[in-house]
Amino acid sequence: MSVSAVSLAGGGAAPKKATQLYDRPSVDHDAKRQEARALLQRAAAEGGVTQASSLGAEDVVITHLINALGLDIPVFVLETGMLHHETLALLERTQAASRAPVKVYRPQQEAVIQFIRTHGQDAMYRSIELRKACCSIRKMEPLGRALAGQRGWITGLRREQSQARANVGLVDTSEVATKGLTKYNPLANWTWGDVWHYIATEGVDYNPLHDRFYPSIGCAPCTRAIALGEDFRAGRWWWEAEDAKECGLHVKSQPDQTRNGGQRAAPSPAAASNTGAQA
Repeated sequence: MSVSAVSLAGGGAAPKKATQLYDRPSVDHDAKRQEARALLQRAAAEGGVTQASSLGAEDVVITHLINALGLDIPVFVLETGMLHHETLALLERTQAASRAPVKVYRPQQEAVIQFIRTHGQDAMYRSIELRKACCSIRKMEPLGRALAGQRGWITGLRREQSQARANVGLVDTSEVATKGLTKYNPLANWTWGDVWHYIATEGVDYNPLHDRFYPSIGCAPCTRAIALGEDFRAGRWWWEAEDAKECGLHVKSQPDQTRNGGQRAAPSPAAASNTGAQA
């Protein structure tokens, strides 16, 4: 989905920050905040849960909520060895500022070296199979270690993000989509504008790549900025067909029978002035 069109700073004006471009809350934003808080409190009470953070806009909101509520929920980040410098800098700041522990998981170095020796540094561009093999080594294997012994995990999935995520529910127990665990998605009903309203009003630290029209941020070789009117995830694996753009961490969920008609829209880079953006 593409997002509502936004006007860029025109003429010789300085470029606007993401907090200026995308801060467009829904009319029921406060209710969505309370819903997210309640779900995180429930997850903490049930125990055995951890937050999976890519350090993207949604995830920094969730980590901020966890800290603000004083919840016993650890956070983990998959440091693939290919992240942007800006993401690594944010990781350091997050570890220093977060009350909740932030643990880093890295891929097995031997597997990375063998993959590069066999297929080359840029193998991901040659085929979907090789790209997914790279994701498996750099993301999926470390994810398995991060989730070992856990009952559930918390993600920043939102329905607005892509067609494949349109049925995401607040709580997902479908085995394939959740790696056999309970998956909590506290921002499932939030719009991109809701996410950035929270970041703006709470002063949450975020990745400066968002200011340069990177709404979805992954590994550096596989992420680019998006253009006005492009889909929210158009900058991820942009050389592939639209329906292939997942790495395996999040598999398409079954339709959520409890959804309450949360808003939809997806952000495009410059999309955010008079009409409000999404993500």
